[in-house]
Amino acid sequence: MMRQIPYKIYLNENELPTKWYNVRADMKRKPAPLLNPGTHKPMTLAELESVFCTDLAKQELDDATPFFDIPQEIVDFYKMYRPSPLIRAYNLEKKLGTPAHIYYKFEGNNTSGSHKLNSAIAQVYYAKKQGLRGVTTETGAGQWGTALSMACAYFNLDCKVYMVKVSYEQKPFRREVMRTYGATVTPSPSNTTNIGKKILAEHPDTTGSLGCAISEAVEDAVSHEGYRYVLGSVLSQVLLHQTVIGLETQAALKKYSIEPDIIIGCAGGGSNLGGLISPFAGEILRGEKKYEIIAVEPASCPSFTRGKYAYDFCDTGMITPLAKMYTLGSSFIPSPSHAGGLRYHGMSPVLSQLYADGVIKARAVEQTSVFQAAQEFARIEGILPAPESSHAIRVAIDEALKCKESGTEKNIVFGLTGTGYFDLIAYEHFNDGTMTDEIPTDETLAASFAKLPAV
Repeated sequence: MMRQIPYKIYLNENELPTKWYNVRADMKRKPAPLLNPGTHKPMTLAELESVFCTDLAKQELDDATPFFDIPQEIVDFYKMYRPSPLIRAYNLEKKLGTPAHIYYKFEGNNTSGSHKLNSAIAQVYYAKKQGLRGVTTETGAGQWGTALSMACAYFNLDCKVYMVKVSYEQKPFRREVMRTYGATVTPSPSNTTNIGKKILAEHPDTTGSLGCAISEAVEDAVSHEGYRYVLGSVLSQVLLHQTVIGLETQAALKKYSIEPDIIIGCAGGGSNLGGLISPFAGEILRGEKKYEIIAVEPASCPSFTRGKYAYDFCDTGMITPLAKMYTLGSSFIPSPSHAGGLRYHGMSPVLSQLYADGVIKARAVEQTSVFQAAQEFARIEGILPAPESSHAIRVAIDEALKCKESGTEKNIVFGLTGTGYFDLIAYEHFNDGTMTDEIPTDETLAASFAKLPAV
């Protein structure tokens, strides 16, 4: 007889994962390699470690090792907020009148308010181990910058953050959290880098993009001795660190013999989605299980559903390695009215390959419907979700309602990446009825695709 499933399924401290899982080891078709933008040849370790920490560059290039030991210093840090709970959404199920069982993995129970801290502390640990003075990065909505500033404060490293200008202006409180933890926060594009000046000269009224901010952060890192660049999403190393989410989710489900049918994650660059679904995708790839995995992205920045699978720059300034990914083009800038996060123009090469191979599906949703789902969830489950997370909530509700229509009982699992308490300007726009759905036209995307590099 199955035990009664509690509202919150907790793992104990001894069940915290001690290894990260590398899904690339189980992929028959590996993600295409990063290319040197000048030679179009695969990036070497020597080339990567001029930008990234050496240990992280090694992780980035390793598509054969299935598990990486998590250093004890990182495990000890994780213990301050991990394992995170897997929560049964009984109240939401009752409100929807669905026979589906809905579970969410809650990653907002740390000061940064999101899952981003899982990789931030790892990347800063390796920077400290290498004897560096500090790191540079970009941030969009601010979760990554917040998490990185916390990690740098913990290890006493300098932290320079280039924050997308529209978010810098719309989300001052997250900016101030970063500054409280000691980070220098600069709105991007800025006049402090050559690339920023060039972008501003060409587009003086731009509200910025993650691609712009990445360009500035990389230029800053390579221009100053003792600094390296760190990225909060997209890269294989980041997905690797985030697999603590999926590994804990697996373990929590197994505690109560729960077999998930549908696994849902929001998709921007891929850190949360990859972290949640990688262990489950591994089971699919090894022929052990079958799951329906759904990536949910904003209709205003639809990399999976309307992008091209091609090599592209990871940044607007076109100085980073080329990555083969589903992309809208590195020159694509989402509408400033897009308030739901997930603003990156491309998708993780790992997730792009899984999508191309049919291991995962994708769905694009409009932001007004996303905030409707966020509001419903907040009122019934008692957590104000991050706008990014709310994309997954939207589709989880949609799938649960399908179960209601068909009378089918399914186990639905989604990732609640963080809280939305620093995103109240976006909620204000929704509550005031001023939020709109800005969806790029085919012509806009075609103009951006025309600038893709010829590889």
